[in-house]
Amino acid sequence: MAGTIGTWTILDAAHAALRTVAVGLTAEDLEQPTPCEQWNVAQVLQHAAGDQLAYVAAITGEDGPTENPFAPSGTLDRSPVELVDAAVSASAAAFATVARDAETVPSPLPQGALAPWLVAGYCALDAAVHAWDVAMATGRPSPLTPELAKELMAAATELTEPLRGWGAYAAVVPGETGDDEVAALVRYLGRRPDWSA
Repeated sequence: MAGTIGTWTILDAAHAALRTVAVGLTAEDLEQPTPCEQWNVAQVLQHAAGDQLAYVAAITGEDGPTENPFAPSGTLDRSPVELVDAAVSASAAAFATVARDAETVPSPLPQGALAPWLVAGYCALDAAVHAWDVAMATGRPSPLTPELAKELMAAATELTEPLRGWGAYAAVVPGETGDDEVAALVRYLGRRPDWSA
């Protein structure tokens, strides 16, 4: 697939979004509810970081997350910034080893090995949508731009269906007139664009 996904800059943008929302979070912020109904901010960050490390493990064979990303404890063993930075740095390094013209690349998804653009796109989707979750939970501006959301939708529509109900993605929320690309993406992933705590 041509475009940003093919050059991994979509992953860089998603990682930047996740890093941005991790900065300056307080202990009170970490307890806030999120659009992921079962998880607070700390748990969403743990899930997002754990998922990045799951991609690292699939690509490199290195150790993956130390706890189940789908059952996050909510107790951080370091600052939010340190947690996120370690995970996205490892993810970026792992994807730097992936040949863009490879036929497939391993993934931690139930679908297994997939085209590189799709694995990178779905890894980016995970980071970016959870960055949006944290931003909404803490009253910050959305880190998702319409351009990024449009590119993420390509991966979302390819892979999300078998993953719904695992905590991160709920049933599609029906669209409304006037939805932009960000609203369309978050609705597709089971979130209301106007969500508030």
